[in-house]
Amino acid sequence: MVSPGAGKGGRMLKFLRSAFSFERLLSMALLAGFMFVYYVDPYPVEFLRLKTFDFYQQQKPREIPPPQGKPITIIDLDEASLAEIGQWPWPRTTVAKLIENLTQMGAALVAFDIVFAEPDRMNPNKIPDVVVGLDEATKAKLRALPSNDEIMARVIRKSRVVLGQAGYWEKLETKKGPPIKKSVALLKQGKNVNPAHFLPRFKSLIRNVPVIEKPAAGHGIFSLVPEPDGIVRRVPTLFVYENELYPSLSVEILRVAFNRPTILVKANAAGITFLGIHKNLQLPTDSNGRVWPYFSKSDKSKYVSAKDVLDGTADPALIKGKLTIIGTSAVGLLDIRAVPTEPVIPGVEVHVQLIEAALHGKWLSRPNYFIAAELALILFGGLAMIILVPWAGAKWTMGLFLLVAGGSGGMSWYLFAEHRLLFDAGFAVISILLLYTVLTYTGYAKEEAQRRQTRDAFSKYLSPDMVKRVAENPGELKLGGEERDMTLLFCDVRGFTTISEQFDAVGLTSLINKLLTPLTNVILKRLGTVDKYMGDCIMAFWNAPLDDPDHARNGCLSALEMLGEMAPLNERLEKEAEEEGRKHIPLKVGLGLNSGVAVVGNMGSDQRFDYSVLGDIVNLAARLEGQSKSYGVDIVLGHDTWIQVPEMATIELDLIQVKGKTVGVHIFVLLGGEEMEQNPDFRNLRKNHEQMITAYRAQQWDSTKAKIKECRILCEPYGLDFLYDLYETRIADFEADPPASDWDGVFIATTK
Repeated sequence: MVSPGAGKGGRMLKFLRSAFSFERLLSMALLAGFMFVYYVDPYPVEFLRLKTFDFYQQQKPREIPPPQGKPITIIDLDEASLAEIGQWPWPRTTVAKLIENLTQMGAALVAFDIVFAEPDRMNPNKIPDVVVGLDEATKAKLRALPSNDEIMARVIRKSRVVLGQAGYWEKLETKKGPPIKKSVALLKQGKNVNPAHFLPRFKSLIRNVPVIEKPAAGHGIFSLVPEPDGIVRRVPTLFVYENELYPSLSVEILRVAFNRPTILVKANAAGITFLGIHKNLQLPTDSNGRVWPYFSKSDKSKYVSAKDVLDGTADPALIKGKLTIIGTSAVGLLDIRAVPTEPVIPGVEVHVQLIEAALHGKWLSRPNYFIAAELALILFGGLAMIILVPWAGAKWTMGLFLLVAGGSGGMSWYLFAEHRLLFDAGFAVISILLLYTVLTYTGYAKEEAQRRQTRDAFSKYLSPDMVKRVAENPGELKLGGEERDMTLLFCDVRGFTTISEQFDAVGLTSLINKLLTPLTNVILKRLGTVDKYMGDCIMAFWNAPLDDPDHARNGCLSALEMLGEMAPLNERLEKEAEEEGRKHIPLKVGLGLNSGVAVVGNMGSDQRFDYSVLGDIVNLAARLEGQSKSYGVDIVLGHDTWIQVPEMATIELDLIQVKGKTVGVHIFVLLGGEEMEQNPDFRNLRKNHEQMITAYRAQQWDSTKAKIKECRILCEPYGLDFLYDLYETRIADFEADPPASDWDGVFIATTK
């Protein structure tokens, strides 16, 4: 008796084996790896994320504001301007005229996405050095004239101008100008805080010539920092040069436009936490001081050609009250960039789009807690796959994966489209898909291994077709025992002891193999399963492990074909006996078949078991095989087999109580298949035989003997003389010693 504790322990062990199976442990290791990779965030992971966000902006770019909502205009040094006025750089007097005209037209501010790093080559004091033939008086007058740079500086002093500066990643020999007025106020939140660790750092800063730079209202660095793929997505707001903080051109334009003396920057040990122009204008930067503008498509309506400003033909509505920034769209001046919404865009427009986004509050934002949310999606989505794929199967779990992928992808799009929040579902979906794929593949590999194991285990006693079916459908194979309606067959060699005395051990083994091989092939061909060999005896069954609705018919046909194999086998054995100079004793087999419900499955212990059958029908089938000798026939059928093969040529043998049984069973002889059953001679024999059996059980001995005589005449082709001899012997005994009046015709067998 098994204790309840043992059962619980077994269930717990089974649960632990399932919970910590190889595929689940492998998947948990992969899940941990995915989360680590996401945390480290190598460039391929970041690249995938950025491309996803690019796709979002391409599908739904920021709307271009109406004319009255456009705060800034680009004064474009375009191809037409270069063609009319001349190649760049223009004389500073021309640039001064450009600033002067913009101021007179009501521009709120003039900024330069350009740096004037060298003195004007057309300054009057340089003309005497390049023009030959001038007299000294003329040279002196020229040298006394104000320089073009000074003229431009006077115009700047009368206007609100923000000059650009260029950062450079390599160390250059540059002339140091006057100190730049500080426009960044840093508030450190904590000790030993150094925001320079998080910001882009330049080794060189290319500034404007001092005479121009000094009167300017502001100075900003216009250098952009593209991503490794060359696309500008996040724009720096602060830079580091010689351990000092400098604002970007866009931020400086906003500071000057709002008349703020400084930009407030807060930083802690994690990086930049706040950048404010004034109380109503804060820029949502990341820890590296970068902002994520919501880009629109390129808007050509905000461009005004520089030549139109110079000749006074520009539309005043595009200038008055606007912030203006002077830049270039000319390809030859090499200020061309790529942004998520455009593959080619003038660099000056990147600054313009950032300013528009700031003034309209159209930022993209990626809060830090999104990282935790994305990690949670990877963790819980992955755990769901690890738990459910081995349990529920790949087909049903695919629905869950599609739900998770669709839900997280839809949520990511919703957050972007409605709230301009950047949630990365791509890496999580790919991680969950890879886990699903690994689990599915390992499950398939495990199933394939089980199929190979099943194929190897059953290939020795199943037909190849049956092995293939079991391997392809292991769910149909229920190990451990189940009840099935089956047909059993026992086959034994008559007089084998006498035959075996002619052979030594090796020769006897060879003989057994020669006998069993063709008989086994017949069984396997008819979808049978060989249970075991017991010396010269074969035990086989049908309708397990897979369904065979014609199990009784297949068993009977197998028995007939096994008899058919004996003649050619005996011919071969007789020839071998002649060659070896020994006596040949023909092999003859007897068979018994019975059908009914039995238990089939793996029988034995944990260390050793066999796929076998248990049940009363097994014992009866063995007894029927033994009775084939007693009745002088080859194949004996039980009643439950006989009733399932009405198309076969069968004749009732007797109502017999076999050894070990307490009630009688009808038994039949199988003589042939459908063709014999349709033969009129056979049907005539069967009719007379049935009349003989009826008279016998009615104790009408004279009538029985008369019918036996008729049957003997008809049975010559079927070899039933021994059977009728048996009945005549019984009748003689009953005539001498009559049975009881209530005798029901049951013959009690005394042998197995």
